Amino acid sequence: MYAVIRAYSGNFDLADTLAEHEEEIRQLIGAINGFRAYYLLKLAEGTSTISVFDDQEGAEESSRAAAAWLAENLPDLSVAAQYVTAGEALVAF
Repeated sequence: MYAVIRAYSGNFDLADTLAEHEEEIRQLIGAINGFRAYYLLKLAEGTSTISVFDDQEGAEESSRAAAAWLAENLPDLSVAAQYVTAGEALVAF
């Protein structure tokens, strides 16, 4: 499995806004080949998402899809540049 973490530091309202669009995000990310799981985290530092896929290709596609969705659907929301990191999940349960 492969996971990607997208962190939006300082974007405190982003988590709530994304939660309001849960079904759209579910359809977007869930349709990517190899999808396993998606988590939206509301943190003291801002907002983070974790997406889990069968392979690196799916994880990378989810990052492209998420960025495009934000730009298209929330253009007026002030979203700071995201920090993206990804890697192979060695243990999962």
